[in-house]
Amino acid sequence: MSVKDASNKNKENYYKVIIIGAGVAGLSAANHLISNGITNIKILEARNRIGGRIIAIPLDTQRVELGANWVHGVLGNPIFELAMQHNLINLQQTAPQSRKVIALTDNGKQVPFETLQEIYEAYLIFLRRCEEYFLCTYAPPEDVYSVGAHIKLEVDIYLKSISNKEEKNLREMIINCLLKRETCISGCHSMDEIDLLELGSYTELQGGNIILPNGYSSILNPLKATLSPDTILTNCPVRTIKWKRKKAPVTSPSGLNEIPEESEDGNESDKTITEEPKSIQYDGRVQIICDTNEVFYADHVICTIPLGVLKHNPKIFDPPLPEYKQESIDRLLFGTVNKIFLEYDRPFLSQDVSEIMLLWEDDISQHDEPTAEQIKEFWYKKIYSFSKVNDRLLLGWISGKEAEYMEMIDDQIIADKCTELLKRFLKDPYIPAPKKCVKTTWFSQPYTKGSYTSIGIGASQEDIENIAQPLYSNPHQSKPSILFAGEHCHSNFYSTVHGAYLCGRNTAQIIYRPDSPQEIVMENDSTDLSAWIQGISLE
Repeated sequence: MSVKDASNKNKENYYKVIIIGAGVAGLSAANHLISNGITNIKILEARNRIGGRIIAIPLDTQRVELGANWVHGVLGNPIFELAMQHNLINLQQTAPQSRKVIALTDNGKQVPFETLQEIYEAYLIFLRRCEEYFLCTYAPPEDVYSVGAHIKLEVDIYLKSISNKEEKNLREMIINCLLKRETCISGCHSMDEIDLLELGSYTELQGGNIILPNGYSSILNPLKATLSPDTILTNCPVRTIKWKRKKAPVTSPSGLNEIPEESEDGNESDKTITEEPKSIQYDGRVQIICDTNEVFYADHVICTIPLGVLKHNPKIFDPPLPEYKQESIDRLLFGTVNKIFLEYDRPFLSQDVSEIMLLWEDDISQHDEPTAEQIKEFWYKKIYSFSKVNDRLLLGWISGKEAEYMEMIDDQIIADKCTELLKRFLKDPYIPAPKKCVKTTWFSQPYTKGSYTSIGIGASQEDIENIAQPLYSNPHQSKPSILFAGEHCHSNFYSTVHGAYLCGRNTAQIIYRPDSPQEIVMENDSTDLSAWIQGISLE
């Protein structure tokens, strides 16, 4: 379809609502629109599949999740409720299992569990103190702006009470490992990036982390069940979203066409363009041009494009997003967290061991700002642990710049390095090589460019709210032209699947409710059920 045809009302490519992205936010929005009588919708998905950052592949005797892993919390979690409604959860199977975590130094020494427990409990106290600043009126110490810097102060005070140099060093190694774990939870390169005053803005739902017996991907089945097959168009990346109505040209005294410009807030400015218009005139609809050169039109567009893509491709909107919104996109972090799966022919870890924490004597990843050469040489030191998926399948986690670099390395090199690490820490030269190594590549994926959102230094909940704010093509509209949804649009549940689901539902409500508010309202089903973040439990 040519651009010249864009002024025609093409009924085939016109929809009441177009949703960009078939992840959880997009599927949630579609389900709530359909259940409220709006069926003239289309979902445009760039990939050849639905699910976004939820995807599973077969490995060993089971399917493993490359993306989202846990249902975070039970009480007030719509994903848990959806799973229960469709019999995707067996409550007996979700009961906490006995786990044995061991911590090993790089010379093969095992840390006494009592020491590990002591340090972990102290670390949780340090973390809780960081969270308190979000609700308290008192200020942090001078020149301390990040979670990492504040924890370092706490650690320095804590370690002063320990006179034995070896014991002090061991405790510091454990805390460094826990901080690496925290970067995977928060989705960042270093905790020095996370804003101290905003750490407590994330709301943790009670009930712990739940694994669905058939994998997280099973939640996609009920979400797509209500959609007709032709609702979703896959392999259709969006190139441009034209969202503002152009005013009709007027004739100037000079005889040239003049088109009033619009300011960023949608109001006309006094400026004129004294030249022929280069594009067609719009009738108020949003125009979407895809990489396939197909053109679609909609009264409303729900954009669930991930924050990482918005950061890397701001020109997708025509005209550009308002300055306040783009600044908020730039301020927020969208870090990379990757998984490394190692599949073996036979078990080799003790049956009662569930996870091995890796403690480095010289931890290059804890340097203030490792150079590109240091990351290239020591990327593997950012792997904080290997945990059992089953007896023949191990999982390693890695975050930040090291995770981004790891994506470029051949799988065999990664497998060899992981085997070297296991031999070194377990002090066992007979550790077998894995028969298969699978890594995730979320930073390299063009339709994610990272993993999930966190609030960096200088950013705040307000930035998330700014991104979630709908856009109007002109000041006379009762309903917005562009709405935004995704985990990066929920100011309490950012980085979670249930945050994405709730945002999708909220955007649908704005469209189908008769008296829609002029700005998005983030609903929180767990106002009185939330708890402060506790980290990952060591048992």
